[in-house]
Amino acid sequence: MQTTLSERASHLPRAAEAESILRTCVHCGFCNATCPTYQLLGDELDGPRGRIYLIKQVLEGNDVTQKTQQHLDRCLSCRNCETTCPSGVDYHNLLDIGRAVVDAAVPRPLGQRLLREGLRQTVPHPDLFKSLVNGGQVFRALLPGLLQSKLPRSVYPAKPRPMTHRERQVLMLEGCVQPGLSPNTNAAAARVLDRLGISVIATREAGCCGAVDYHLDAQAAGLDRARRNIDAWWPGIEKGAEAIVQTASGCGAFIKDYGHLLASDPAYAAKAKKVSELARDLVEVLRDEPLEKLGIHASQRLAFHCPCTLQHGQKLGGAVEALLSELGFNLTPVPDGHLCCGSAGTYSLTQPELSRQLRDNKLNALESGHPEVIVTANIGCQSHLDGAGRTPVRHWIELVEAALP
Repeated sequence: MQTTLSERASHLPRAAEAESILRTCVHCGFCNATCPTYQLLGDELDGPRGRIYLIKQVLEGNDVTQKTQQHLDRCLSCRNCETTCPSGVDYHNLLDIGRAVVDAAVPRPLGQRLLREGLRQTVPHPDLFKSLVNGGQVFRALLPGLLQSKLPRSVYPAKPRPMTHRERQVLMLEGCVQPGLSPNTNAAAARVLDRLGISVIATREAGCCGAVDYHLDAQAAGLDRARRNIDAWWPGIEKGAEAIVQTASGCGAFIKDYGHLLASDPAYAAKAKKVSELARDLVEVLRDEPLEKLGIHASQRLAFHCPCTLQHGQKLGGAVEALLSELGFNLTPVPDGHLCCGSAGTYSLTQPELSRQLRDNKLNALESGHPEVIVTANIGCQSHLDGAGRTPVRHWIELVEAALP
Protein backbone atom coordinates (compact mmCIF):
# COMPACT_ATOMS: atom_id res chain seq x y z
CA MET A 1 0.00 0.00 0.00
CA GLN A 2 1.54 3.30 -1.08
CA THR A 3 1.98 5.59 1.91
CA THR A 4 3.25 9.13 2.40
CA LEU A 5 3.55 10.11 6.04
CA SER A 6 2.83 13.70 7.02
CA GLU A 7 5.69 15.88 8.23
CA ARG A 8 4.39 15.56 11.79
CA ALA A 9 3.93 11.78 11.64
CA SER A 10 7.38 11.27 10.12
CA HIS A 11 8.90 12.47 13.41
CA LEU A 12 7.07 9.94 15.57
CA PRO A 13 9.37 7.49 17.40
CA ARG A 14 7.93 4.52 15.46
CA ALA A 15 7.28 6.30 12.16
CA ALA A 16 9.53 4.05 10.07
CA GLU A 17 7.94 0.94 11.58
CA ALA A 18 4.42 2.21 10.84
CA GLU A 19 5.29 3.06 7.25
CA SER A 20 6.90 -0.34 6.72
CA ILE A 21 3.82 -2.16 8.06
CA LEU A 22 1.44 -0.07 5.94
CA ARG A 23 3.45 -0.81 2.81
CA THR A 24 3.19 -4.54 3.55
CA CYS A 25 -0.63 -4.50 3.30
CA VAL A 26 -2.00 -5.28 -0.17
CA HIS A 27 -5.59 -4.46 0.87
CA CYS A 28 -6.82 -7.95 -0.11
CA GLY A 29 -9.45 -8.19 2.62
CA PHE A 30 -8.79 -11.79 3.65
CA CYS A 31 -8.45 -10.44 7.20
CA ASN A 32 -12.09 -9.34 7.33
CA ALA A 33 -13.24 -12.94 6.89
CA THR A 34 -11.87 -13.89 10.31
CA CYS A 35 -12.37 -10.60 12.18
CA PRO A 36 -14.88 -11.01 15.05
CA THR A 37 -16.09 -7.40 15.03
CA TYR A 38 -16.50 -7.32 11.25
CA GLN A 39 -18.57 -10.50 11.47
CA LEU A 40 -20.85 -8.89 14.07
CA LEU A 41 -21.14 -5.38 12.62
CA GLY A 42 -20.52 -5.84 8.89
CA ASP A 43 -18.82 -2.42 8.71
CA GLU A 44 -15.63 -2.17 6.66
CA LEU A 45 -14.20 0.24 9.25
CA ASP A 46 -14.76 -2.36 11.97
CA GLY A 47 -12.48 -4.84 10.23
CA PRO A 48 -8.67 -4.87 9.98
CA ARG A 49 -8.52 -3.58 6.41
CA GLY A 50 -10.68 -0.58 7.30
CA ARG A 51 -8.75 0.14 10.48
CA ILE A 52 -5.47 0.00 8.58
CA TYR A 53 -6.92 2.52 6.14
CA LEU A 54 -8.00 4.78 9.03
CA ILE A 55 -4.51 4.64 10.57
CA LYS A 56 -2.99 5.39 7.16
CA GLN A 57 -5.22 8.47 6.85
CA VAL A 58 -4.23 9.67 10.33
CA LEU A 59 -0.51 9.23 9.64
CA GLU A 60 -0.86 11.03 6.33
CA GLY A 61 -2.22 14.11 8.09
CA ASN A 62 -5.98 13.76 7.71
CA ASP A 63 -8.33 14.88 10.48
CA VAL A 64 -8.68 12.60 13.49
CA THR A 65 -12.19 12.24 14.90
CA GLN A 66 -14.03 10.42 17.66
CA LYS A 67 -15.37 8.13 14.94
CA THR A 68 -11.80 7.11 14.10
CA GLN A 69 -11.14 6.45 17.78
CA GLN A 70 -14.34 4.42 18.12
CA HIS A 71 -13.44 2.07 15.27
CA LEU A 72 -9.95 1.51 16.71
CA ASP A 73 -11.40 1.00 20.20
CA ARG A 74 -13.70 -1.73 18.90
CA CYS A 75 -10.74 -3.82 17.78
CA LEU A 76 -10.18 -6.72 20.19
CA SER A 77 -6.45 -6.98 19.36
CA CYS A 78 -7.14 -10.71 18.93
CA ARG A 79 -4.64 -10.88 16.02
CA ASN A 80 -6.79 -13.40 14.15
CA CYS A 81 -6.19 -11.22 11.09
CA GLU A 82 -2.42 -11.76 11.42
CA THR A 83 -2.92 -15.53 11.27
CA THR A 84 -5.06 -15.10 8.14
CA CYS A 85 -3.02 -12.43 6.35
CA PRO A 86 -1.07 -13.79 3.34
CA SER A 87 1.25 -10.74 3.37
CA GLY A 88 2.37 -11.00 7.00
CA VAL A 89 1.08 -7.57 8.05
CA ASP A 90 2.20 -6.82 11.63
CA TYR A 91 -1.24 -5.47 12.47
CA HIS A 92 -1.06 -5.33 16.27
CA ASN A 93 2.01 -3.10 16.28
CA LEU A 94 0.45 -0.79 13.68
CA LEU A 95 -2.70 -0.62 15.80
CA ASP A 96 -0.66 0.32 18.89
CA ILE A 97 1.05 3.11 16.94
CA GLY A 98 -2.24 4.35 15.49
CA ARG A 99 -4.06 4.27 18.81
CA ALA A 100 -1.35 6.32 20.50
CA VAL A 101 -1.61 9.03 17.83
CA VAL A 102 -5.41 9.06 17.86
CA ASP A 103 -5.69 9.07 21.67
CA ALA A 104 -3.27 12.00 21.86
CA ALA A 105 -5.40 13.97 19.38
CA VAL A 106 -8.94 13.11 20.53
CA PRO A 107 -9.92 13.76 24.16
CA ARG A 108 -12.17 11.03 25.51
CA PRO A 109 -15.53 11.76 27.17
CA LEU A 110 -15.37 12.01 30.97
CA GLY A 111 -17.04 8.64 31.53
CA GLN A 112 -14.50 6.82 29.37
CA ARG A 113 -11.59 8.61 31.03
CA LEU A 114 -12.83 7.70 34.51
CA LEU A 115 -13.39 4.05 33.55
CA ARG A 116 -9.97 3.66 31.97
CA GLU A 117 -8.16 5.45 34.77
CA GLY A 118 -10.08 3.43 37.35
CA LEU A 119 -9.05 0.20 35.65
CA ARG A 120 -5.43 1.32 35.51
CA GLN A 121 -5.44 2.19 39.20
CA THR A 122 -6.89 -1.16 40.32
CA VAL A 123 -6.31 -4.02 37.88
CA PRO A 124 -2.45 -4.00 37.79
CA HIS A 125 -2.17 -3.99 41.61
CA PRO A 126 -2.52 -7.59 42.89
CA ASP A 127 -3.14 -6.88 46.58
CA LEU A 128 -5.66 -4.12 45.92
CA PHE A 129 -7.43 -6.13 43.24
CA LYS A 130 -7.63 -9.20 45.47
CA SER A 131 -9.08 -7.10 48.30
CA LEU A 132 -11.72 -5.70 45.95
CA VAL A 133 -12.62 -9.20 44.73
CA ASN A 134 -12.93 -10.48 48.31
CA GLY A 135 -15.06 -7.49 49.26
CA GLY A 136 -17.19 -7.97 46.18
CA GLN A 137 -17.86 -11.58 47.17
CA VAL A 138 -19.15 -10.43 50.57
CA PHE A 139 -21.52 -7.87 49.05
CA ARG A 140 -22.20 -9.79 45.84
CA ALA A 141 -25.98 -9.67 46.12
CA LEU A 142 -25.93 -5.87 46.28
CA LEU A 143 -23.79 -5.38 43.17
CA PRO A 144 -25.15 -4.66 39.66
CA GLY A 145 -25.28 -7.66 37.33
CA LEU A 146 -22.27 -6.60 35.26
CA LEU A 147 -20.01 -6.49 38.32
CA GLN A 148 -21.44 -9.75 39.68
CA SER A 149 -20.50 -11.47 36.44
CA LYS A 150 -16.88 -10.33 36.88
CA LEU A 151 -16.56 -12.11 40.23
CA PRO A 152 -15.57 -15.80 40.21
CA ARG A 153 -18.47 -18.19 40.88
CA SER A 154 -16.15 -20.54 42.77
CA VAL A 155 -12.73 -19.67 44.19
CA TYR A 156 -10.41 -22.65 44.48
CA PRO A 157 -7.90 -21.89 47.27
CA ALA A 158 -4.24 -22.19 46.38
CA LYS A 159 -2.77 -25.53 47.41
CA PRO A 160 0.63 -25.45 49.13
CA ARG A 161 3.53 -24.96 46.77
CA PRO A 162 6.42 -27.45 46.81
CA MET A 163 9.29 -26.57 49.13
CA THR A 164 11.86 -28.66 47.27
CA HIS A 165 14.78 -26.99 45.48
CA ARG A 166 15.46 -28.72 42.20
CA GLU A 167 18.56 -28.28 40.09
CA ARG A 168 16.38 -27.08 37.22
CA GLN A 169 14.66 -23.79 38.00
CA VAL A 170 12.26 -21.45 36.25
CA LEU A 171 10.88 -18.03 37.09
CA MET A 172 7.12 -17.49 37.03
CA LEU A 173 5.06 -14.37 36.49
CA GLU A 174 2.60 -14.19 39.39
CA GLY A 175 0.36 -11.74 37.54
CA CYS A 176 -2.07 -9.09 38.77
CA VAL A 177 -5.67 -10.36 38.57
CA GLN A 178 -5.01 -14.11 38.62
CA PRO A 179 -4.04 -14.27 42.32
CA GLY A 180 -7.43 -12.77 43.16
CA LEU A 181 -9.64 -14.55 40.62
CA SER A 182 -7.96 -17.96 40.41
CA PRO A 183 -5.37 -18.26 43.20
CA ASN A 184 -4.75 -21.98 42.65
CA THR A 185 -3.58 -21.66 39.02
CA ASN A 186 0.07 -20.81 39.64
CA ALA A 187 0.22 -23.16 42.63
CA ALA A 188 -1.07 -26.01 40.46
CA ALA A 189 1.53 -25.17 37.81
CA ALA A 190 4.31 -25.23 40.43
CA ARG A 191 3.15 -28.62 41.74
CA VAL A 192 3.08 -30.18 38.27
CA LEU A 193 6.49 -28.75 37.39
CA ASP A 194 7.88 -30.08 40.67
CA ARG A 195 6.77 -33.60 39.71
CA LEU A 196 8.87 -33.16 36.56
CA GLY A 197 11.95 -32.05 38.50
CA ILE A 198 11.59 -28.30 37.98
CA SER A 199 11.40 -25.75 40.80
CA VAL A 200 9.52 -22.46 40.43
CA ILE A 201 11.15 -19.31 41.76
CA ALA A 202 8.37 -16.91 42.72
CA THR A 203 9.22 -13.24 42.26
CA ARG A 204 6.58 -10.99 43.82
CA GLU A 205 8.36 -7.89 42.57
CA ALA A 206 7.33 -8.94 39.06
CA GLY A 207 3.63 -8.19 38.94
CA CYS A 208 1.47 -6.92 36.10
CA CYS A 209 3.14 -7.54 32.74
CA GLY A 210 2.25 -3.99 31.61
CA ALA A 211 -0.41 -4.86 29.05
CA VAL A 212 -3.26 -3.24 31.00
CA ASP A 213 -1.62 0.21 31.03
CA TYR A 214 -0.25 -0.19 27.53
CA HIS A 215 -3.67 -0.88 26.03
CA LEU A 216 -5.52 1.78 28.06
CA ASP A 217 -3.96 4.95 26.63
CA ALA A 218 -0.84 4.72 28.85
CA GLN A 219 1.84 3.06 26.75
CA ALA A 220 4.71 4.72 28.64
CA ALA A 221 3.38 3.39 31.96
CA GLY A 222 3.06 -0.08 30.46
CA LEU A 223 6.68 -0.03 29.35
CA ASP A 224 7.76 1.15 32.81
CA ARG A 225 6.11 -1.97 34.26
CA ALA A 226 8.00 -4.04 31.72
CA ARG A 227 11.26 -2.49 32.91
CA ARG A 228 10.41 -3.21 36.56
CA ASN A 229 9.70 -6.85 35.72
CA ILE A 230 12.98 -7.15 33.86
CA ASP A 231 14.81 -5.76 36.89
CA ALA A 232 12.98 -8.20 39.18
CA TRP A 233 13.79 -11.22 37.01
CA TRP A 234 17.36 -10.35 36.13
CA PRO A 235 19.05 -11.78 39.26
CA GLY A 236 17.26 -15.11 38.65
CA ILE A 237 18.28 -15.06 35.00
CA GLU A 238 21.90 -14.47 36.00
CA LYS A 239 21.66 -17.46 38.36
CA GLY A 240 20.65 -19.70 35.47
CA ALA A 241 16.83 -19.83 35.40
CA GLU A 242 16.01 -21.67 32.20
CA ALA A 243 12.70 -19.95 31.45
CA ILE A 244 10.20 -17.32 32.57
CA VAL A 245 6.89 -19.19 32.70
CA GLN A 246 3.47 -17.61 32.26
CA THR A 247 0.19 -19.36 33.00
CA ALA A 248 -1.79 -16.47 31.45
CA SER A 249 -1.33 -16.42 27.69
CA GLY A 250 -2.22 -12.71 27.49
CA CYS A 251 0.72 -11.86 29.71
CA GLY A 252 2.94 -14.24 27.78
CA ALA A 253 2.16 -12.61 24.44
CA PHE A 254 3.03 -9.19 25.84
CA ILE A 255 6.25 -10.33 27.55
CA LYS A 256 7.38 -11.95 24.32
CA ASP A 257 7.07 -8.45 22.80
CA TYR A 258 9.29 -6.77 25.41
CA GLY A 259 12.33 -7.10 23.15
CA HIS A 260 10.54 -5.34 20.29
CA LEU A 261 8.87 -2.65 22.40
CA LEU A 262 12.08 -1.72 24.26
CA ALA A 263 14.45 -2.13 21.32
CA SER A 264 15.20 1.62 21.24
CA ASP A 265 15.89 1.85 25.00
CA PRO A 266 19.69 1.66 25.37
CA ALA A 267 19.46 0.71 29.06
CA TYR A 268 17.01 -2.15 28.55
CA ALA A 269 17.15 -3.29 24.91
CA ALA A 270 19.54 -6.22 25.48
CA LYS A 271 17.88 -7.33 28.72
CA ALA A 272 14.38 -7.06 27.19
CA LYS A 273 15.50 -9.19 24.25
CA LYS A 274 16.83 -11.83 26.64
CA VAL A 275 13.61 -11.83 28.69
CA SER A 276 11.51 -12.26 25.54
CA GLU A 277 13.71 -15.17 24.48
CA LEU A 278 13.24 -16.85 27.87
CA ALA A 279 9.48 -16.23 28.06
CA ARG A 280 7.52 -19.50 27.78
CA ASP A 281 3.86 -20.29 28.06
CA LEU A 282 3.40 -23.16 30.50
CA VAL A 283 2.50 -25.55 27.70
CA GLU A 284 5.82 -24.86 25.97
CA VAL A 285 7.65 -26.09 29.05
CA LEU A 286 5.49 -29.13 29.75
CA ARG A 287 5.24 -30.46 26.21
CA ASP A 288 9.01 -31.04 26.11
CA GLU A 289 9.02 -33.04 29.36
CA PRO A 290 8.42 -36.80 29.88
CA LEU A 291 4.74 -36.51 30.82
CA GLU A 292 4.53 -40.20 31.66
CA LYS A 293 6.37 -39.30 34.90
CA LEU A 294 3.16 -37.59 36.04
CA GLY A 295 1.34 -40.91 36.13
CA ILE A 296 -1.91 -39.38 34.89
CA HIS A 297 -4.58 -41.46 33.16
CA ALA A 298 -7.46 -39.01 32.91
CA SER A 299 -10.76 -39.49 31.11
CA GLN A 300 -12.67 -36.31 31.92
CA ARG A 301 -14.67 -34.77 29.07
CA LEU A 302 -13.35 -31.25 28.35
CA ALA A 303 -13.77 -28.47 25.84
CA PHE A 304 -10.65 -26.35 25.40
CA HIS A 305 -10.99 -22.66 24.63
CA CYS A 306 -7.75 -21.61 22.95
CA PRO A 307 -7.22 -17.92 23.79
CA CYS A 308 -6.38 -15.55 20.94
CA THR A 309 -3.14 -14.62 22.72
CA LEU A 310 -2.12 -18.29 22.65
CA GLN A 311 -3.10 -19.27 19.11
CA HIS A 312 -2.64 -15.97 17.25
CA GLY A 313 -0.28 -14.03 19.51
CA GLN A 314 2.10 -16.88 20.43
CA LYS A 315 1.33 -19.26 17.52
CA LEU A 316 0.65 -22.14 19.94
CA GLY A 317 -2.74 -23.23 18.67
CA GLY A 318 -3.22 -26.95 19.23
CA ALA A 319 -0.39 -27.27 21.78
CA VAL A 320 -2.55 -27.54 24.90
CA GLU A 321 -5.05 -29.76 23.13
CA ALA A 322 -2.28 -32.18 22.15
CA LEU A 323 -0.91 -32.25 25.70
CA LEU A 324 -4.31 -32.86 27.28
CA SER A 325 -5.07 -35.62 24.79
CA GLU A 326 -1.72 -37.25 25.55
CA LEU A 327 -2.65 -37.27 29.24
CA GLY A 328 -5.93 -39.03 28.44
CA PHE A 329 -8.47 -36.21 28.67
CA ASN A 330 -11.41 -36.50 26.27
CA LEU A 331 -11.54 -33.27 24.25
CA THR A 332 -14.81 -32.35 22.57
CA PRO A 333 -14.79 -30.59 19.17
CA VAL A 334 -15.13 -26.79 19.18
CA PRO A 335 -16.49 -25.16 16.00
CA ASP A 336 -14.89 -21.85 14.95
CA GLY A 337 -12.17 -22.28 17.56
CA HIS A 338 -10.21 -19.41 16.00
CA LEU A 339 -12.76 -16.77 17.04
CA CYS A 340 -12.34 -14.50 20.08
CA CYS A 341 -14.46 -14.97 23.21
CA GLY A 342 -14.74 -11.20 23.70
CA SER A 343 -12.65 -10.90 26.86
CA ALA A 344 -9.60 -9.22 25.29
CA GLY A 345 -8.14 -7.76 28.48
CA THR A 346 -10.46 -4.97 29.63
CA TYR A 347 -12.60 -5.07 26.45
CA SER A 348 -15.48 -6.70 28.32
CA LEU A 349 -15.74 -3.50 30.39
CA THR A 350 -14.98 -0.91 27.71
CA GLN A 351 -17.13 -2.59 25.01
CA PRO A 352 -19.64 -4.64 27.04
CA GLU A 353 -22.29 -5.17 24.36
CA LEU A 354 -19.94 -6.51 21.67
CA SER A 355 -18.06 -8.52 24.27
CA ARG A 356 -21.25 -10.18 25.50
CA GLN A 357 -22.30 -11.18 21.98
CA LEU A 358 -18.91 -12.73 21.31
CA ARG A 359 -18.95 -14.55 24.66
CA ASP A 360 -22.36 -16.09 24.03
CA ASN A 361 -21.35 -17.21 20.53
CA LYS A 362 -18.15 -18.75 21.90
CA LEU A 363 -19.96 -20.57 24.70
CA ASN A 364 -22.47 -22.01 22.22
CA ALA A 365 -19.54 -23.44 20.26
CA LEU A 366 -17.71 -24.71 23.35
CA GLU A 367 -20.83 -26.38 24.76
CA SER A 368 -21.87 -28.00 21.49
CA GLY A 369 -19.95 -31.18 22.41
CA HIS A 370 -21.49 -31.33 25.91
CA PRO A 371 -18.27 -31.12 27.99
CA GLU A 372 -18.26 -31.52 31.77
CA VAL A 373 -16.03 -28.47 32.09
CA ILE A 374 -14.43 -25.87 29.82
CA VAL A 375 -10.72 -25.20 30.23
CA THR A 376 -8.62 -22.35 28.92
CA ALA A 377 -5.13 -20.84 29.23
CA ASN A 378 -5.81 -17.21 30.10
CA ILE A 379 -7.36 -15.74 33.23
CA GLY A 380 -9.22 -13.03 31.31
CA CYS A 381 -10.97 -15.57 29.08
CA GLN A 382 -11.61 -17.84 32.07
CA SER A 383 -13.30 -15.10 34.12
CA HIS A 384 -15.25 -13.73 31.15
CA LEU A 385 -16.63 -17.10 30.01
CA ASP A 386 -17.37 -18.32 33.52
CA GLY A 387 -19.23 -15.08 34.26
CA ALA A 388 -22.06 -16.20 32.00
CA GLY A 389 -23.04 -18.73 34.67
CA ARG A 390 -23.13 -21.68 32.29
CA THR A 391 -20.61 -24.57 32.05
CA PRO A 392 -17.82 -24.09 34.64
CA VAL A 393 -14.56 -22.69 33.23
CA ARG A 394 -11.12 -23.32 34.74
CA HIS A 395 -7.46 -23.17 33.81
CA TRP A 396 -6.31 -26.42 32.19
CA ILE A 397 -3.35 -26.87 34.56
CA GLU A 398 -5.69 -27.13 37.55
CA LEU A 399 -7.35 -30.21 36.05
CA VAL A 400 -3.97 -31.74 35.27
CA GLU A 401 -2.82 -31.14 38.85
CA ALA A 402 -6.06 -32.53 40.26
CA ALA A 403 -5.47 -35.74 38.27
CA LEU A 404 -2.00 -36.33 39.77
CA PRO A 405 -1.86 -39.65 41.67
